[in-house]
Amino acid sequence: MIKDISAEEKILNAAKRVFENKGMEGARMQEIANEAKINKSLLHYYYRSKQLLFEAVFKAAFNKLAPQINKIFNTDESIFEKIKNFSDNYTSFMIKHPYLPNFILQELNRNPDFVKELISTKSFPSIKKFQDQINDTVKKGEIRPIESEQLFINILALNIFPFIGAPLLKGFINATDKEYKTILERRKTDVSDFIIQSIKLK
Repeated sequence: MIKDISAEEKILNAAKRVFENKGMEGARMQEIANEAKINKSLLHYYYRSKQLLFEAVFKAAFNKLAPQINKIFNTDESIFEKIKNFSDNYTSFMIKHPYLPNFILQELNRNPDFVKELISTKSFPSIKKFQDQINDTVKKGEIRPIESEQLFINILALNIFPFIGAPLLKGFINATDKEYKTILERRKTDVSDFIIQSIKLK
């Protein structure tokens, strides 16, 4: 039996919609088959388990995000511009793929081999140029002293947590899904401004 590429794409698109609505734990293979308008046996022919299907959906999305991140951190733009571009691109992407941050967190604890495999791929972004740029800019006295690792962690943490902690944060600030999405849109600039002000010399 030869695999039908269009059928596989149909499955991945259907799975993406179901995972976005139900998450990894809430999604069911039968539900994904129904969404793809195929029978469950055909779904299992392409993907033997929900885990393998989820990983395929994740990789497809990550392979779209990784080149964007790589490009941002390896341009000749200033550190400030890179921080702005990362916050804007990352937040925009995650609004469209909200299941990704929680999946990464889940897999870090449950399936570290998958994460190691992801990191070892050629498409995984490199931030060495960005780190060297931070270190050089600190030495020149153009920004406040900060380790490149600490700054990068700050950038990631402030951008990632609003997606991972969405249910809790919505409760704290009493925001509807629509209101929270508006807040996330504003964070594209709010986060970058906050980080830049923390390292910018007055």
